[in-house]
Amino acid sequence: MSRIAPLSGFPELLPGQRIVEQRVLDRLAHTFELYGFSSIQTRAVEPMEQLLRKGETSKEVYVLRRLQADESDSGDSGLGLHFDLTVPLARYVLENAGRLQFPFRRYQIQPCWRGERPQEGRFREFWQADVDVVDRDDLSGHYEVELPLLIGDALRSLPIPRMRMHVNNRKLSQGFYRGLGIADPMAAIRAVDKLDKIGPRGVADLLAETTGADDAQVAACLALAEIHSEDESFVDRVRALGVSDPLLDEGLSELGAVVTAAAEDAPGLVVADLRIARGLDYYTGTVYETYMDGYANLGSVCSGGRYDDLASEGRNRFPGVGLSIGVSRILVPLLNEGRLAPTREVPTCVLVALPNEERRRDCDRIARALRSRGIAAEVAPAAQKYGKQIRFAERRGIPFVWFPGDAEGGDEVRDIRSGEQSAADGAKWSPPDADLRPRIA
Repeated sequence: MSRIAPLSGFPELLPGQRIVEQRVLDRLAHTFELYGFSSIQTRAVEPMEQLLRKGETSKEVYVLRRLQADESDSGDSGLGLHFDLTVPLARYVLENAGRLQFPFRRYQIQPCWRGERPQEGRFREFWQADVDVVDRDDLSGHYEVELPLLIGDALRSLPIPRMRMHVNNRKLSQGFYRGLGIADPMAAIRAVDKLDKIGPRGVADLLAETTGADDAQVAACLALAEIHSEDESFVDRVRALGVSDPLLDEGLSELGAVVTAAAEDAPGLVVADLRIARGLDYYTGTVYETYMDGYANLGSVCSGGRYDDLASEGRNRFPGVGLSIGVSRILVPLLNEGRLAPTREVPTCVLVALPNEERRRDCDRIARALRSRGIAAEVAPAAQKYGKQIRFAERRGIPFVWFPGDAEGGDEVRDIRSGEQSAADGAKWSPPDADLRPRIA
């Protein structure tokens, strides 16, 4: 049989790595729930018109197709795998609006699929963790302040490098470009969003090509993109550029509120960075991009923003604000480098040693008694010498080996790390809390 080649862009973790990933997902869910967010899960597919109606995403969508389509079937079902969790949320809110309580605070942790070229930190299948607040008709601006603080708490709960969240406001950018006299502010936003990829010269050429901006307008756009600060001093620097517009004023006020609150409640987490644009068209207010110290090559690992019109139908309008954590983007590089590892490779806390095959049923009863009290236990696979069974446990990081008693004595349990061994009762014995489940080392 020929060797199976790995499929690029679809990471598969080893059991120990998966334990780390599960613990991270558990911690994220716990933090989200501390803030009062409820969990939902949406289907993996959405209608193509829903996936494509906002932003330039057509190249990223995997289309769902039946292999053996009949002659009357074009071969395209009109469905695609979701590339993020925001578009499915918009559809979910519209379908369930009559049964939801608003403001609707939801979190969602699911895989997504994106048909882009695989590279470091970018995958075609990946886990994402989203938090959003959606309201009916109008959404208070204080949620744009609350969400980055929530994300700061969530990320600080993880054993990962420090994160820095860069924030901007679409109203600020659009108002500035409009005040400059640029006819298509959204084209300017999309151009500036490519600054890290193509550099100032490339952005200057793109601005001239897509918006017709002259040299003075291009220089002002690039000057705005250079402004960043951890406090409200960015407001004066924007004013010094001499551009005025009511929408710009609104954006400056909203962004100032986010930066001020973060400086008070989570110093060092948030920085105003006016080059941040976010390429998707549906953002309308504050936008966020988060970078992990030492891993700038990964790009943003937690992004999002405010959207006022993504979820709307007729007279019904459901504005929202949300952030998406790229769980796979963060974890896979750290796991591959060995910077994250579990305290053991398996969930098992206790290996019940097997004296001989005739005693297997007795050993099964011991394991069952331990499991009934929430202690993960398994019976040794074969009745080998106890030394081999202990080495079996050591290789897997199982901390305790249970020795069934016989006519001469009762059961005993050994901590194979320290060598300490003592009498034990399967109906009463418990390990230390730190050993009950594998943790992130």
